[in-house]
Amino acid sequence: MNRFQEIREEAYRANMQLPELGLVLFTFGNASAVDHAEKVFAIKPSGVPYADLSPDNMVIVDFEGKTVEGDLNPSSDTLTHAVLYREWPALGGIVHTHSTYGTAWAQAQRDIPIMGTTHADHLTTDIPCAPPMADEMIKGNYELETGHQIISEFHKRQLSPTEVEMVLIGNHAPFTWGKSATKAVYNSAVLEECAKMAYLALMINPHAPRLKRALIQKHFERKHGPHSYYGQ
Repeated sequence: MNRFQEIREEAYRANMQLPELGLVLFTFGNASAVDHAEKVFAIKPSGVPYADLSPDNMVIVDFEGKTVEGDLNPSSDTLTHAVLYREWPALGGIVHTHSTYGTAWAQAQRDIPIMGTTHADHLTTDIPCAPPMADEMIKGNYELETGHQIISEFHKRQLSPTEVEMVLIGNHAPFTWGKSATKAVYNSAVLEECAKMAYLALMINPHAPRLKRALIQKHFERKHGPHSYYGQ
């Protein structure tokens, strides 16, 4: 077996879930899976339709974004993934999509407010939206700077990437991550659903209040707290 086969398989499975869950169209989006011991990750090749993907054509790149194995060009977002893996070693997988509702909130340059218990089942804060990138950063290495933009926003807000596993980039789209590529895909689906629910709630009642703190804590802790009781 190829020494990178495990992360190739994991990245492939994650990428194939994206169209199945309605999170991508055409060749939009990408997923990756990392091997921190080897300091490499497997990522979708750029511009290849999902129907044409296989584990073998996942591209192996290092934490500088250089191809280690593979005949195809890696995703154009590779350097964003590389920055996040390098700076946040707890991450096991990363997903980038242009899912409709999440991207709409990003284009509106707004955090997704925590308005209901579905959101609170997964995190206790709004889903943050980083501001659009400064012109100097855009003119530089755009994908690299996107990674730095995410890191900077989390630092500014004093957010932990292991507690808040998702972000919007203003005028761009969502990025999510997790301890595995599978969890990163799950978080992408959660982000999209929370974005949709928040949008619809505000359309029904533009003055709808945010979820009160007692319900936020109750719903988060029953799944993730020291005395959690959700599930088997």
